[in-house]
Amino acid sequence: MPSILLWLLGVIIATEGGVVRPQVEAQKTIFILAGQSNMAGRGGVANVWDGVVPVQCRENPSILRLSAGLEWVEAKEPLHRDIEATETTGIGPGMAFANRILKKKPELAVVGLVPCAVGGTNISEWERGRKLYNHMMRRAKASVRSGGSISALLWYQGESDTINLTDAQAYGSRLRKFFSDVRADLQSPLLPIVQVALASGIGPYVETVREAQLGMDLLNLRTVDAKGLALKSDELHLSTPAQVHLGQMMADALLRFLPTPSHAQAPHPNQAPPPQRPS
Repeated sequence: MPSILLWLLGVIIATEGGVVRPQVEAQKTIFILAGQSNMAGRGGVANVWDGVVPVQCRENPSILRLSAGLEWVEAKEPLHRDIEATETTGIGPGMAFANRILKKKPELAVVGLVPCAVGGTNISEWERGRKLYNHMMRRAKASVRSGGSISALLWYQGESDTINLTDAQAYGSRLRKFFSDVRADLQSPLLPIVQVALASGIGPYVETVREAQLGMDLLNLRTVDAKGLALKSDELHLSTPAQVHLGQMMADALLRFLPTPSHAQAPHPNQAPPPQRPS
């Protein structure tokens, strides 16, 4: 117990004005958060964010966030506040995910989150070479310069591809190429990916996009199904409690990739088992 307290004290001391010193940065297990508004976080947002932070999303000195200025700072909600600077952001799945990972895997020293999501974006806007893709890659590569390693991509996107049939029908092939390009450009051909199957959509082709997501059979890909989670009154964005539950579901799916403390466990392909809904 004293050693744990000393370690936590060291983390706190190593943080000055929100910027984290290199000795802490070097220990990071890094996760990229990408997609559109439900990943960026709209929980608690009406015209403004209500400022309510659930206990599962509270700050933890072992959870860092890569800022828009490419500095590691202590993470706090909203995670995407300086990434979507022109939008009002709120609770997303990221902090609930990170806190769950650390609770289940306390041997991980520091979790680093790299927010990259932008609301209202179509999968075609995430193609290799385009602005959003290049921005994500720049941030991902900057995240490891001071140490640590990228352990997974967390992806929640597709609502904008439900508007017209052409985009919906092309979604599967575009998504597969996106995942392949990310792995190639990060030089990690088996990078774990946790994607979310849509809970909602802007247009009439939600099920077409969902079929593509649920049918994706890439190695080291897990699919978490958000269908049935509570939506806000706009019937598009997840509520704060739903975002918390989603983050925990994504963490549980990701944990199947990580070795136990006693032995390494090989990751398995295909999607995670259907999650239990809260009572």
